[in-house]
Amino acid sequence: MSDPRPARLARATADTLWDVIVIGGGASGLGTAVEAASRGYKTLLLEAHDYAKGTSSRSTKLVHGGVRYLAQGHIHLVRESLHERGLLRRNAPHLVHDLGFLVATYQIWRLPFYGIGLKLYDLLAGKLNLRPSRALGRKATLTHIPTLKSSHLKGGILYFDGQFDDARLAITLMRTLEDLGGVAMNATPVTGLVKLGGRVTGVQFTDSETGRGYTARARAVINATGVFVDAVRRLDEADIAPMLTPSQGVHIVVDRRFLAADTALMVPRTSDGRVLFAVPWHDRTLIGTTDTPVAEVSEEPRALATEIDFLLKTAGDYLDPAPRRDDILSVFAGLRPLVKAAIGDTKSLSREHELVVSDSGLITLTGGKWTTYRQMGEDAVDLAAQTGGLPPRPSLTGSLRLHGWAENSGRNHWHVYGHDAAEIHTLPGADVRLHPALPYTEAEVRWAARCEQARTVEDVLARRLRALFLDAATSQAMAPRVAEILAEELGRDTAWQAAQVRTFMDLAAGYLSSPNQRAV
Repeated sequence: MSDPRPARLARATADTLWDVIVIGGGASGLGTAVEAASRGYKTLLLEAHDYAKGTSSRSTKLVHGGVRYLAQGHIHLVRESLHERGLLRRNAPHLVHDLGFLVATYQIWRLPFYGIGLKLYDLLAGKLNLRPSRALGRKATLTHIPTLKSSHLKGGILYFDGQFDDARLAITLMRTLEDLGGVAMNATPVTGLVKLGGRVTGVQFTDSETGRGYTARARAVINATGVFVDAVRRLDEADIAPMLTPSQGVHIVVDRRFLAADTALMVPRTSDGRVLFAVPWHDRTLIGTTDTPVAEVSEEPRALATEIDFLLKTAGDYLDPAPRRDDILSVFAGLRPLVKAAIGDTKSLSREHELVVSDSGLITLTGGKWTTYRQMGEDAVDLAAQTGGLPPRPSLTGSLRLHGWAENSGRNHWHVYGHDAAEIHTLPGADVRLHPALPYTEAEVRWAARCEQARTVEDVLARRLRALFLDAATSQAMAPRVAEILAEELGRDTAWQAAQVRTFMDLAAGYLSSPNQRAV
Protein backbone atom coordinates (compact mmCIF):
# COMPACT_ATOMS: atom_id res chain seq x y z
CA MET A 1 0.00 0.00 0.00
CA SER A 2 1.14 3.57 -0.63
CA ASP A 3 1.53 5.92 2.34
CA PRO A 4 -1.43 8.38 2.45
CA ARG A 5 0.51 11.06 4.36
CA PRO A 6 2.23 12.83 1.41
CA ALA A 7 -1.08 13.66 -0.24
CA ARG A 8 -2.45 14.99 3.03
CA LEU A 9 0.67 17.09 3.61
CA ALA A 10 0.36 18.49 0.09
CA ARG A 11 -3.14 19.75 0.92
CA ALA A 12 -1.96 21.23 4.20
CA THR A 13 0.96 23.08 2.60
CA ALA A 14 -0.68 24.31 -0.57
CA ASP A 15 -0.38 28.04 -1.14
CA THR A 16 -3.71 28.95 0.37
CA LEU A 17 -5.24 31.18 3.02
CA TRP A 18 -7.09 29.19 5.65
CA ASP A 19 -10.02 30.65 7.49
CA VAL A 20 -9.01 28.91 10.71
CA ILE A 21 -5.85 27.15 11.84
CA VAL A 22 -6.20 25.13 15.04
CA ILE A 23 -3.07 24.17 16.98
CA GLY A 24 -3.61 21.00 19.00
CA GLY A 25 -5.22 17.63 18.32
CA GLY A 26 -6.80 16.86 21.67
CA ALA A 27 -10.42 17.24 22.76
CA SER A 28 -10.55 21.03 22.54
CA GLY A 29 -8.58 21.31 19.29
CA LEU A 30 -10.51 18.61 17.47
CA GLY A 31 -13.82 19.93 18.70
CA THR A 32 -12.90 23.41 17.54
CA ALA A 33 -11.75 22.22 14.12
CA VAL A 34 -14.94 20.20 13.54
CA GLU A 35 -16.99 23.20 14.61
CA ALA A 36 -15.15 25.47 12.17
CA ALA A 37 -15.32 23.06 9.24
CA SER A 38 -19.00 22.32 9.83
CA ARG A 39 -19.72 26.04 9.37
CA GLY A 40 -17.98 25.98 6.00
CA TYR A 41 -14.75 27.66 7.13
CA LYS A 42 -11.55 26.38 5.50
CA THR A 43 -9.89 24.63 8.43
CA LEU A 44 -6.42 23.21 9.10
CA LEU A 45 -5.55 21.37 12.31
CA LEU A 46 -1.91 20.77 13.31
CA GLU A 47 -0.95 18.31 16.05
CA ALA A 48 2.64 18.09 17.30
CA HIS A 49 2.55 14.38 18.11
CA ASP A 50 -0.63 12.32 17.68
CA TYR A 51 -4.32 12.92 18.25
CA ALA A 52 -5.15 12.62 21.97
CA LYS A 53 -1.51 11.82 22.73
CA GLY A 54 -1.74 13.75 26.01
CA THR A 55 -4.54 14.33 28.49
CA SER A 56 -7.29 13.49 26.01
CA SER A 57 -6.46 9.76 26.01
CA ARG A 58 -5.99 9.54 29.79
CA SER A 59 -9.42 10.38 31.19
CA THR A 60 -11.76 8.30 33.36
CA LYS A 61 -13.72 7.51 30.15
CA LEU A 62 -16.87 9.28 31.35
CA VAL A 63 -19.26 11.64 29.56
CA HIS A 64 -20.80 13.20 32.63
CA GLY A 65 -22.14 16.27 34.32
CA GLY A 66 -19.69 16.09 37.19
CA VAL A 67 -21.28 15.07 40.48
CA ARG A 68 -18.52 16.74 42.49
CA TYR A 69 -19.12 20.04 40.67
CA LEU A 70 -22.72 19.84 41.86
CA ALA A 71 -21.49 19.51 45.44
CA GLN A 72 -19.20 22.50 44.88
CA GLY A 73 -22.12 24.60 43.67
CA HIS A 74 -21.05 24.88 40.00
CA ILE A 75 -24.66 24.53 38.81
CA HIS A 76 -24.04 26.21 35.45
CA LEU A 77 -21.18 23.84 34.62
CA VAL A 78 -23.22 20.79 35.64
CA ARG A 79 -26.23 21.87 33.58
CA GLU A 80 -24.06 22.61 30.53
CA SER A 81 -22.21 19.31 30.90
CA LEU A 82 -25.41 17.29 31.21
CA HIS A 83 -26.81 18.99 28.11
CA GLU A 84 -23.63 18.20 26.16
CA ARG A 85 -23.71 14.63 27.49
CA GLY A 86 -27.14 14.19 25.95
CA LEU A 87 -26.07 15.68 22.62
CA LEU A 88 -22.99 13.47 22.37
CA ARG A 89 -25.01 10.38 23.27
CA ARG A 90 -27.32 11.25 20.36
CA ASN A 91 -24.61 12.27 17.87
CA ALA A 92 -22.22 9.36 18.50
CA PRO A 93 -24.18 6.36 19.83
CA HIS A 94 -21.41 4.04 18.58
CA LEU A 95 -19.01 5.70 21.00
CA VAL A 96 -21.17 6.73 23.97
CA HIS A 97 -23.49 4.52 25.97
CA ASP A 98 -25.42 4.74 29.23
CA LEU A 99 -23.71 3.37 32.32
CA GLY A 100 -25.17 2.85 35.77
CA PHE A 101 -23.20 4.22 38.73
CA LEU A 102 -23.73 2.97 42.26
CA VAL A 103 -23.11 5.06 45.36
CA ALA A 104 -22.86 2.48 48.15
CA THR A 105 -23.86 3.69 51.60
CA TYR A 106 -22.69 2.26 54.91
CA GLN A 107 -24.51 4.87 57.05
CA ILE A 108 -28.29 4.98 56.78
CA TRP A 109 -28.55 8.79 56.84
CA ARG A 110 -26.49 9.05 53.65
CA LEU A 111 -29.19 7.38 51.54
CA PRO A 112 -31.57 10.38 51.48
CA PHE A 113 -28.61 12.81 51.37
CA TYR A 114 -27.19 11.31 48.17
CA GLY A 115 -30.64 10.51 46.81
CA ILE A 116 -31.76 14.15 46.89
CA GLY A 117 -28.54 15.34 45.29
CA LEU A 118 -28.79 12.88 42.44
CA LYS A 119 -32.45 13.73 41.82
CA LEU A 120 -31.26 17.30 41.33
CA TYR A 121 -28.70 15.88 38.89
CA ASP A 122 -31.58 14.27 36.95
CA LEU A 123 -33.55 17.52 36.93
CA LEU A 124 -30.62 19.55 35.61
CA ALA A 125 -30.34 17.17 32.64
CA GLY A 126 -33.93 17.97 31.64
CA LYS A 127 -35.23 16.26 28.51
CA LEU A 128 -31.77 14.86 27.73
CA ASN A 129 -31.60 12.87 30.98
CA LEU A 130 -30.50 9.27 30.40
CA ARG A 131 -32.47 7.42 33.07
CA PRO A 132 -33.81 8.46 36.48
CA SER A 133 -31.79 7.70 39.61
CA ARG A 134 -33.26 5.48 42.30
CA ALA A 135 -32.57 4.15 45.77
CA LEU A 136 -31.62 0.48 46.25
CA GLY A 137 -31.83 -1.78 49.26
CA ARG A 138 -28.91 -3.79 50.52
CA LYS A 139 -29.72 -6.91 48.48
CA ALA A 140 -30.27 -5.02 45.22
CA THR A 141 -27.05 -3.08 45.79
CA LEU A 142 -25.05 -6.30 46.03
CA THR A 143 -26.82 -7.63 42.95
CA HIS A 144 -25.49 -4.69 40.94
CA ILE A 145 -21.93 -5.01 42.29
CA PRO A 146 -21.39 -8.42 43.91
CA THR A 147 -17.82 -7.57 44.96
CA LEU A 148 -18.86 -4.72 47.27
CA LYS A 149 -17.89 -5.18 50.90
CA SER A 150 -21.12 -6.30 52.49
CA SER A 151 -20.36 -5.70 56.17
CA HIS A 152 -22.47 -2.77 57.46
CA LEU A 153 -23.77 -2.04 53.92
CA LYS A 154 -27.14 -0.26 54.15
CA GLY A 155 -27.98 0.18 50.48
CA GLY A 156 -27.15 2.52 47.64
CA ILE A 157 -28.24 5.04 45.05
CA LEU A 158 -28.12 4.08 41.37
CA TYR A 159 -27.78 6.90 38.86
CA PHE A 160 -26.78 7.06 35.19
CA ASP A 161 -24.10 8.85 33.21
CA GLY A 162 -22.36 8.25 29.90
CA GLN A 163 -19.27 6.19 29.13
CA PHE A 164 -17.02 6.46 26.08
CA ASP A 165 -13.58 5.68 24.72
CA ASP A 166 -11.69 8.97 24.78
CA ALA A 167 -8.96 8.30 22.21
CA ARG A 168 -11.44 6.66 19.84
CA LEU A 169 -13.66 9.76 20.04
CA ALA A 170 -10.59 11.83 19.13
CA ILE A 171 -9.95 9.68 16.05
CA THR A 172 -13.64 9.89 15.16
CA LEU A 173 -13.52 13.69 15.35
CA MET A 174 -10.45 13.71 13.11
CA ARG A 175 -12.32 11.58 10.58
CA THR A 176 -15.36 13.86 10.91
CA LEU A 177 -13.16 16.88 10.20
CA GLU A 178 -11.93 15.19 7.04
CA ASP A 179 -15.49 14.32 6.04
CA LEU A 180 -16.32 18.04 6.31
CA GLY A 181 -13.46 19.02 4.00
CA GLY A 182 -10.96 20.08 6.68
CA VAL A 183 -7.35 18.93 6.85
CA ALA A 184 -5.79 17.36 9.94
CA MET A 185 -2.07 16.60 10.31
CA ASN A 186 -0.33 14.81 13.15
CA ALA A 187 3.44 14.86 13.74
CA THR A 188 3.51 18.54 12.71
CA PRO A 189 4.65 20.69 15.67
CA VAL A 190 4.09 24.42 15.40
CA THR A 191 7.44 26.13 15.89
CA GLY A 192 6.51 29.78 15.44
CA LEU A 193 3.78 32.31 14.71
CA VAL A 194 3.71 34.47 11.57
CA LYS A 195 2.87 38.13 12.14
CA LEU A 196 2.10 41.04 9.88
CA GLY A 197 1.73 44.51 11.36
CA GLY A 198 1.78 43.01 14.85
CA ARG A 199 -1.11 40.64 14.10
CA VAL A 200 -0.89 36.85 14.02
CA THR A 201 -1.53 35.83 10.41
CA GLY A 202 -0.32 32.24 10.38
CA VAL A 203 2.01 29.61 11.79
CA GLN A 204 5.31 27.95 11.05
CA PHE A 205 5.35 24.18 11.49
CA THR A 206 7.60 21.20 10.83
CA ASP A 207 6.90 17.78 9.40
CA SER A 208 8.54 15.62 12.09
CA GLU A 209 9.06 12.73 9.68
CA THR A 210 11.12 14.69 7.17
CA GLY A 211 12.32 17.66 9.21
CA ARG A 212 11.07 20.04 6.54
CA GLY A 213 9.51 23.35 7.64
CA TYR A 214 6.39 25.02 6.26
CA THR A 215 4.33 28.16 6.67
CA ALA A 216 0.54 28.34 6.65
CA ARG A 217 -1.51 31.54 6.70
CA ALA A 218 -4.92 32.04 8.28
CA ARG A 219 -7.48 34.65 9.17
CA ALA A 220 -7.71 33.22 12.70
CA VAL A 221 -5.28 31.07 14.70
CA ILE A 222 -6.54 29.14 17.72
CA ASN A 223 -4.22 27.74 20.38
CA ALA A 224 -6.00 24.65 21.78
CA THR A 225 -3.03 22.67 23.06
CA GLY A 226 -4.37 21.68 26.48
CA VAL A 227 -1.70 21.73 29.17
CA PHE A 228 0.76 23.13 26.63
CA VAL A 229 -1.16 26.36 25.85
CA ASP A 230 1.34 28.48 27.74
CA ALA A 231 4.19 27.22 25.54
CA VAL A 232 2.33 28.37 22.42
CA ARG A 233 1.41 31.67 24.10
CA ARG A 234 5.13 32.27 24.67
CA LEU A 235 5.64 32.05 20.91
CA ASP A 236 3.43 35.15 20.81
CA GLU A 237 4.76 36.94 23.91
CA ALA A 238 7.97 35.52 25.38
CA ASP A 239 7.48 36.78 28.94
CA ILE A 240 3.73 36.21 29.26
CA ALA A 241 2.37 35.02 32.63
CA PRO A 242 1.14 31.40 32.65
CA MET A 243 -2.61 30.70 32.60
CA LEU A 244 -2.58 27.17 34.00
CA THR A 245 -2.13 25.34 37.25
CA PRO A 246 -1.54 21.77 36.01
CA SER A 247 -2.70 18.83 38.09
CA GLN A 248 -1.99 15.13 37.62
CA GLY A 249 -4.62 12.43 37.69
CA VAL A 250 -3.64 8.75 37.81
CA HIS A 251 -5.66 5.66 36.87
CA ILE A 252 -4.97 1.97 37.32
CA VAL A 253 -6.46 -0.87 35.30
CA VAL A 254 -7.10 -4.30 36.82
CA ASP A 255 -8.97 -7.45 35.85
CA ARG A 256 -12.74 -7.34 35.41
CA ARG A 257 -13.23 -9.72 38.38
CA PHE A 258 -12.58 -6.93 40.90
CA LEU A 259 -15.82 -5.24 39.90
CA ALA A 260 -17.53 -8.24 38.29
CA ALA A 261 -20.38 -6.05 37.08
CA ASP A 262 -21.69 -3.87 34.30
CA THR A 263 -22.31 -1.15 36.89
CA ALA A 264 -19.66 1.34 38.01
CA LEU A 265 -18.86 2.23 41.60
CA MET A 266 -18.72 5.90 42.58
CA VAL A 267 -17.11 6.87 45.87
CA PRO A 268 -18.42 10.40 46.54
CA ARG A 269 -15.71 11.50 48.94
CA THR A 270 -12.26 9.98 49.35
CA SER A 271 -9.79 10.79 52.10
CA ASP A 272 -8.39 13.65 50.01
CA GLY A 273 -11.83 15.07 49.20
CA ARG A 274 -12.13 13.76 45.65
CA VAL A 275 -14.58 11.52 43.84
CA LEU A 276 -13.24 8.07 42.91
CA PHE A 277 -14.63 5.69 40.29
CA ALA A 278 -14.25 1.99 39.59
CA VAL A 279 -15.58 1.58 36.05
CA PRO A 280 -16.04 -1.41 33.74
CA TRP A 281 -14.14 -0.60 30.54
CA HIS A 282 -13.24 -2.90 27.63
CA ASP A 283 -13.66 -6.00 29.82
CA ARG A 284 -11.34 -4.57 32.48
CA THR A 285 -11.85 -2.47 35.61
CA LEU A 286 -10.59 1.12 35.52
CA ILE A 287 -9.98 2.81 38.89
CA GLY A 288 -9.26 6.51 39.34
CA THR A 289 -8.41 9.19 39.87
CA THR A 290 -5.98 11.23 41.95
CA ASP A 291 -5.27 14.96 42.09
CA THR A 292 -1.65 15.94 42.51
CA PRO A 293 -0.38 19.45 41.67
CA VAL A 294 2.66 19.38 39.38
CA ALA A 295 5.21 22.09 38.74
CA GLU A 296 5.89 21.26 35.09
CA VAL A 297 4.01 19.63 32.22
CA SER A 298 5.39 16.70 30.26
CA GLU A 299 4.32 14.55 27.33
CA GLU A 300 4.51 11.33 29.37
CA PRO A 301 3.68 12.06 33.01
CA ARG A 302 4.35 9.19 35.38
CA ALA A 303 2.32 7.99 38.34
CA LEU A 304 3.87 8.40 41.78
CA ALA A 305 4.03 5.37 44.06
CA THR A 306 1.92 7.27 46.59
CA GLU A 307 -0.81 7.82 43.99
CA ILE A 308 -0.95 4.12 43.13
CA ASP A 309 -1.05 3.24 46.82
CA PHE A 310 -3.90 5.71 47.36
CA LEU A 311 -6.00 4.18 44.58
CA LEU A 312 -5.40 0.65 45.84
CA LYS A 313 -6.19 1.64 49.44
CA THR A 314 -9.41 3.45 48.51
CA ALA A 315 -10.58 0.64 46.21
CA GLY A 316 -9.80 -1.83 48.98
CA ASP A 317 -12.09 0.05 51.37
CA TYR A 318 -15.04 -0.87 49.12
CA LEU A 319 -14.18 -3.97 47.09
CA ASP A 320 -13.69 -7.57 48.15
CA PRO A 321 -11.35 -8.94 46.94
CA ALA A 322 -9.25 -5.79 47.01
CA PRO A 323 -6.83 -5.28 44.10
CA ARG A 324 -3.13 -5.35 44.95
CA ARG A 325 -0.16 -3.86 43.15
CA ASP A 326 0.60 -7.16 41.42
CA ASP A 327 -2.93 -7.13 39.97
CA ILE A 328 -2.38 -3.89 38.06
CA LEU A 329 -2.33 -4.43 34.30
CA SER A 330 -1.61 -0.81 33.37
CA VAL A 331 -1.12 2.49 35.18
CA PHE A 332 -1.33 5.83 33.42
CA ALA A 333 -1.26 9.51 34.31
CA GLY A 334 -2.80 12.54 32.66
CA LEU A 335 -2.47 16.28 33.28
CA ARG A 336 -5.50 18.53 33.72
CA PRO A 337 -5.35 22.03 32.17
CA LEU A 338 -6.86 23.85 35.13
CA VAL A 339 -7.11 27.62 34.83
CA LYS A 340 -5.07 29.41 37.48
CA ALA A 341 -6.78 30.51 40.68
CA ALA A 342 -5.46 33.00 43.16
CA ILE A 343 -6.12 30.67 46.09
CA GLY A 344 -7.20 27.11 46.71
CA ASP A 345 -5.98 23.67 45.69
CA THR A 346 -6.40 22.07 42.28
CA LYS A 347 -9.28 19.77 43.18
CA SER A 348 -11.36 22.87 44.06
CA LEU A 349 -10.80 24.50 40.64
CA SER A 350 -13.63 24.48 38.12
CA ARG A 351 -13.27 22.66 34.81
CA GLU A 352 -15.04 25.49 32.95
CA HIS A 353 -13.16 26.56 29.87
CA GLU A 354 -11.68 29.97 29.21
CA LEU A 355 -11.03 31.90 26.00
CA VAL A 356 -8.43 34.66 25.74
CA VAL A 357 -7.41 36.83 22.76
CA SER A 358 -3.92 38.34 22.86
CA ASP A 359 -3.09 41.81 21.58
CA SER A 360 -1.82 40.18 18.38
CA GLY A 361 -5.07 38.25 17.85
CA LEU A 362 -3.93 34.77 18.96
CA ILE A 363 -6.94 32.98 20.42
CA THR A 364 -6.24 30.62 23.31
CA LEU A 365 -8.78 28.04 24.48
CA THR A 366 -8.05 26.18 27.70
CA GLY A 367 -9.69 24.43 30.63
CA GLY A 368 -12.81 22.34 30.11
CA LYS A 369 -13.22 18.58 29.81
CA TRP A 370 -14.15 15.98 27.22
CA THR A 371 -17.88 16.20 27.94
CA THR A 372 -18.03 19.86 26.96
CA TYR A 373 -15.64 19.69 23.99
CA ARG A 374 -18.41 20.63 21.51
CA GLN A 375 -19.49 23.73 23.45
CA MET A 376 -15.84 24.74 23.83
CA GLY A 377 -15.41 24.50 20.07
CA GLU A 378 -18.57 26.49 19.41
CA ASP A 379 -17.44 29.31 21.70
CA ALA A 380 -13.93 29.31 20.22
CA VAL A 381 -15.16 29.51 16.62
CA ASP A 382 -17.64 32.26 17.49
CA LEU A 383 -14.68 34.26 18.79
CA ALA A 384 -12.50 33.32 15.83
CA ALA A 385 -15.15 34.57 13.41
CA GLN A 386 -15.19 37.92 15.18
CA THR A 387 -11.40 38.17 15.49
CA GLY A 388 -10.66 37.03 11.94
CA GLY A 389 -13.49 38.88 10.21
CA LEU A 390 -15.11 35.67 8.98
CA PRO A 391 -18.71 35.72 7.74
CA PRO A 392 -20.93 34.84 10.73
CA ARG A 393 -22.52 31.42 10.47
CA PRO A 394 -24.56 29.47 13.03
CA SER A 395 -23.31 26.39 14.83
CA LEU A 396 -24.52 23.06 13.42
CA THR A 397 -22.69 20.61 15.67
CA GLY A 398 -25.50 20.19 18.19
CA SER A 399 -27.14 17.81 15.72
CA LEU A 400 -24.08 16.74 13.70
CA ARG A 401 -23.71 12.97 13.49
CA LEU A 402 -20.06 12.03 13.95
CA HIS A 403 -18.14 9.80 11.55
CA GLY A 404 -19.18 6.16 11.74
CA TRP A 405 -22.57 6.94 13.31
CA ALA A 406 -24.39 3.69 13.99
CA GLU A 407 -27.30 3.27 16.35
CA ASN A 408 -27.05 -0.45 17.05
CA SER A 409 -23.38 -1.33 16.89
CA GLY A 410 -23.26 -3.70 19.87
CA ARG A 411 -21.01 -3.57 22.90
CA ASN A 412 -18.02 -5.61 21.73
CA HIS A 413 -14.70 -4.02 20.83
CA TRP A 414 -15.87 -3.38 17.25
CA HIS A 415 -18.55 -0.89 18.28
CA VAL A 416 -16.13 2.06 18.41
CA TYR A 417 -15.78 1.91 14.62
CA GLY A 418 -19.51 2.27 13.98
CA HIS A 419 -20.39 1.61 10.34
CA ASP A 420 -16.68 1.35 9.44
CA ALA A 421 -16.48 -2.03 11.20
CA ALA A 422 -17.93 -3.88 8.21
CA GLU A 423 -15.19 -2.52 5.93
CA ILE A 424 -12.42 -3.46 8.38
CA HIS A 425 -13.68 -7.03 8.30
CA THR A 426 -12.85 -7.16 4.59
CA LEU A 427 -9.14 -6.47 5.20
CA PRO A 428 -6.45 -9.16 5.54
CA GLY A 429 -6.15 -10.45 9.09
CA ALA A 430 -9.68 -9.59 10.20
CA ASP A 431 -9.87 -12.89 12.09
CA VAL A 432 -6.24 -12.97 13.28
CA ARG A 433 -5.77 -11.72 16.82
CA LEU A 434 -2.60 -9.88 17.71
CA HIS A 435 -2.61 -11.59 21.14
CA PRO A 436 -4.99 -14.05 22.85
CA ALA A 437 -5.44 -11.75 25.87
CA LEU A 438 -7.00 -8.91 23.86
CA PRO A 439 -9.57 -8.88 21.01
CA TYR A 440 -7.65 -6.69 18.55
CA THR A 441 -6.85 -8.00 15.09
CA GLU A 442 -4.25 -7.50 12.38
CA ALA A 443 -6.87 -5.90 10.12
CA GLU A 444 -7.33 -3.09 12.63
CA VAL A 445 -3.64 -2.21 12.36
CA ARG A 446 -3.99 -1.95 8.59
CA TRP A 447 -7.09 0.20 8.98
CA ALA A 448 -5.29 2.45 11.46
CA ALA A 449 -2.47 3.03 8.95
CA ARG A 450 -4.70 3.50 5.90
CA CYS A 451 -7.59 5.51 7.33
CA GLU A 452 -6.72 6.81 10.80
CA GLN A 453 -3.28 8.41 10.35
CA ALA A 454 -1.41 5.95 12.59
CA ARG A 455 2.31 6.53 12.06
CA THR A 456 3.96 4.56 14.86
CA VAL A 457 3.52 1.44 16.95
CA GLU A 458 2.56 3.72 19.83
CA ASP A 459 -0.15 5.40 17.74
CA VAL A 460 -1.69 1.98 17.11
CA LEU A 461 -1.32 0.27 20.50
CA ALA A 462 -2.03 3.31 22.66
CA ARG A 463 -4.81 5.17 20.83
CA ARG A 464 -6.21 3.37 17.72
CA LEU A 465 -6.33 0.20 19.81
CA ARG A 466 -6.28 0.63 23.59
CA ALA A 467 -3.87 -2.21 24.37
CA LEU A 468 -1.28 -0.08 26.21
CA PHE A 469 -3.94 1.24 28.58
CA LEU A 470 -5.60 -2.13 29.12
CA ASP A 471 -2.59 -4.39 29.58
CA ALA A 472 0.88 -2.87 29.19
CA ALA A 473 2.81 -6.16 29.23
CA THR A 474 0.53 -7.69 26.59
CA SER A 475 0.91 -4.58 24.43
CA GLN A 476 4.68 -5.13 24.51
CA ALA A 477 4.18 -8.65 23.23
CA MET A 478 2.04 -7.30 20.38
CA ALA A 479 4.55 -4.65 19.31
CA PRO A 480 6.75 -6.68 16.89
CA ARG A 481 3.83 -7.84 14.77
CA VAL A 482 2.25 -4.37 14.78
CA ALA A 483 5.58 -2.90 13.60
CA GLU A 484 5.76 -5.48 10.82
CA ILE A 485 2.26 -4.68 9.56
CA LEU A 486 2.85 -0.94 9.77
CA ALA A 487 6.10 -1.28 7.85
CA GLU A 488 4.24 -3.12 5.10
CA GLU A 489 1.50 -0.49 4.97
CA LEU A 490 3.78 2.57 5.13
CA GLY A 491 6.71 1.27 3.11
CA ARG A 492 9.26 1.10 5.95
CA ASP A 493 12.32 -1.16 6.26
CA THR A 494 13.38 -3.63 8.94
CA ALA A 495 15.59 -1.06 10.68
CA TRP A 496 12.51 1.14 11.15
CA GLN A 497 10.60 -1.83 12.55
CA ALA A 498 13.31 -2.60 15.08
CA ALA A 499 13.55 1.02 16.18
CA GLN A 500 9.77 1.21 16.59
CA VAL A 501 9.70 -1.88 18.78
CA ARG A 502 12.53 -0.60 20.99
CA THR A 503 10.86 2.78 21.41
CA PHE A 504 7.51 1.24 22.28
CA MET A 505 8.99 -1.25 24.74
CA ASP A 506 10.63 1.63 26.61
CA LEU A 507 7.40 3.63 26.59
CA ALA A 508 5.25 0.73 27.79
CA ALA A 509 7.65 0.03 30.65
CA GLY A 510 6.37 3.25 32.21
CA TYR A 511 2.83 1.83 32.26
CA LEU A 512 3.85 -1.26 34.23
CA SER A 513 3.19 -1.07 37.96
CA SER A 514 6.24 -3.19 38.76
CA PRO A 515 9.63 -3.65 37.06
CA ASN A 516 9.08 -7.39 37.42
CA GLN A 517 6.28 -7.32 34.84
CA ARG A 518 7.31 -8.16 31.30
CA ALA A 519 5.83 -9.01 27.94
CA VAL A 520 3.98 -12.31 27.76
